[in-house]
Amino acid sequence: MRDYFIEQADYQRWASAELFKSLDSLSDVQRQADISLFFRNIHKTVDHILIVTRNWRARLAGEFGKVKSHDASLFDEWEQLKPAVLDEFAQLKTWLTQKKPEWFQQVVEYPGSDGTKRRVSVRDGLIHVMTHAVHHRGQITAACTRLHVPSPEMDFLYYLRRKES
Repeated sequence: MRDYFIEQADYQRWASAELFKSLDSLSDVQRQADISLFFRNIHKTVDHILIVTRNWRARLAGEFGKVKSHDASLFDEWEQLKPAVLDEFAQLKTWLTQKKPEWFQQVVEYPGSDGTKRRVSVRDGLIHVMTHAVHHRGQITAACTRLHVPSPEMDFLYYLRRKES
């Protein structure tokens, strides 16, 4: 299980980098235009992926004071946001390599955004981090199609093929 999540963190970084290649062809105005995504625009949606990934790493580490609102804004500049996202997934991978296999079986308690005490297994929290990023990258690629920007192949199998080559 440990190796699975380490590889997933690496995949998330790779898939984000692939997406950023397409998004770089857009102007800041296009990335920040309200195009009816849940977080209104592409930039804020990428920022949200970063916030949630950081929040879950903080929760799983018991560092609840580091958790920010899921709709906060971390980076206003695209050229600062991109490397922060890529670095976060790289840090997540490194952090996971330091964990013992039994850690992935643990259950953590954390305060929810509404103040309610919640419980989740480390495994399920990590699954959420990974699927959350995929979910929002999917929304962004749909927006890319509407904006006539190529959507890259980001499926896990493409990651594996590139990793093998």
